[in-house]
Amino acid sequence: MPQAGNGGAVHVEYVEHRPGEERKVKIALIQINPVIGDFQANGRKIVERANEARARGCRLAIFPELALPGYPPQDLLERDSFLADHDRALARLLAELPDIDVLFGCIVRREGGKGKRLYNSAVAVRDGRIVFRADKRLLPAYDVFDETRYFEPGLIPELYRVDDLCFAVTVCEDVWQHQIGEYRTQPVDELFAAAGAGGEKIDAVINISASPFQRNKELTRKAIFAEICRTWQVPFLYANQVGGQDSLLFDGRSHVLDRDGQTVCQAAGCSEDLVVVDSADWRGEMHAPAEVEELASIHDGLVMGVRDYVRKCGFSSVVLGLSGGIDSALTAAIAVAALGPDQVLGVAMPSVYSAAESLADARLLAQRLGCRFEVIPIKGLFDTFRQTLTPLFGDRPEDLTEQNLQARIRGNLLMALSNKFGHLLLTTGNKSEMAVGYCTLYGDMSGGLAVISDVPKQLVYRLAGYVNREREIIPARTIVRAPTAELRPDQRDQDDLPPYEMLDQVLEMHLEKGFALTDIVARGFDEAMVRDILRRIRINEYKRKQAPMGLKVTSKAFGYGRRYPNVQNYRE
Repeated sequence: MPQAGNGGAVHVEYVEHRPGEERKVKIALIQINPVIGDFQANGRKIVERANEARARGCRLAIFPELALPGYPPQDLLERDSFLADHDRALARLLAELPDIDVLFGCIVRREGGKGKRLYNSAVAVRDGRIVFRADKRLLPAYDVFDETRYFEPGLIPELYRVDDLCFAVTVCEDVWQHQIGEYRTQPVDELFAAAGAGGEKIDAVINISASPFQRNKELTRKAIFAEICRTWQVPFLYANQVGGQDSLLFDGRSHVLDRDGQTVCQAAGCSEDLVVVDSADWRGEMHAPAEVEELASIHDGLVMGVRDYVRKCGFSSVVLGLSGGIDSALTAAIAVAALGPDQVLGVAMPSVYSAAESLADARLLAQRLGCRFEVIPIKGLFDTFRQTLTPLFGDRPEDLTEQNLQARIRGNLLMALSNKFGHLLLTTGNKSEMAVGYCTLYGDMSGGLAVISDVPKQLVYRLAGYVNREREIIPARTIVRAPTAELRPDQRDQDDLPPYEMLDQVLEMHLEKGFALTDIVARGFDEAMVRDILRRIRINEYKRKQAPMGLKVTSKAFGYGRRYPNVQNYRE
């Protein structure tokens, strides 16, 4: 079968199949946590892990999509210097890899003709030479993905042979052909059709991926992969990137499914790992349960996201406000799990409207977490602001302006601590609040990373219960108290918002499932309430555009995956 689409700077030397060799091959699936553009560190990880695979008797080591440059490099792909550094790193890597086959993702330049100048490719290296290449065929351009901006789709590649085994190699989206309706090309089906036409038999499918985590995605992944296994009666080998990259969380969980779609080899979630599978029976190591537990996966993903964002951005410590409420308590618990208690500073900033229980619960939380804790009362600052503004405000009654002043005083104090001591400021708002604008621009929205901005309020409560699964860390009173911003006397969130159990359902239907007002009302929700929620979502787009980057855990998060105009007049 002829190789297609390989006219580029990478030279492929094809090695003839050697029949009659031993079919038993040990294969390593290796998930690494790359840093985008750190070619030296990423290359070193590939070499070190490939050597580990060789020491364990593996004939083949498989790494994720774009393992060398890191994923997603976005507009760095438009810089000639980035591509030149990548090519030099690739040349060094070829010379340093051990004497086994190593399959990994990299960038390949495309020469001649119209179209994009790059391929997103999988290459196999043997004896210092690239002996196989497959270019990604399905380029996602939805939600957080924009690969058609940079890459040209590949054509049908040859099959990849290792000793007496024959593999169909795909790159990430190539196996999602039936899940995403916009694609006309069906890479897996076409690979098997081409193999059959050539009288060849595919022993297994390999998929190298940089597939971001989202809630319950592992179930979708394995359902898709299992269908391929059962349809073509082949095992499926999946190597996925791990680590946090900006708002994206890559959970790893590389695995092997047998011909019946059953998990027979499983890598850990949210950490670098190497697992070995033997082609003699296509069974391998189980470093984690085959079925992922929802709350554990979300919690571990958020912990990984905080750790990687903080450290990859050059910080070592964080600061956050501790209000005594559940959102800041969960954020603090995640931060301590990510960085350790010595690297987390919690600051309580009580006002005249703060209940004594709030300060007590914040202090107790910090004690249980073992993190540093400070108290900065804001009454004096708030009084000064009001006195300063009295000549302009006159006898106008106090309203939302004074509530926002308190939030902005707190935001300024936290930013001052961030600047002075080099802490990254974490914001603590949840997705339900962000959706309807129940947050203050330049106040509680100030910061460098919004840890739970894609976590709906009801899920916040469930995650708090998960944090407390072995012992009480988040005080019980924090969990059972009615949520309040404490910016006016006797304030409660539900004075200004629908009940969270209803609000979260409407938000999920509208934001994640795309339901219109009539669709939601038809499911039994009050029309006036739904109209008000959708109105709030619409008019607060400008706030979210100025919010810190948040960690994505649902199918549709706020951030660069959501592209709505600030100025628009569409009503559903």
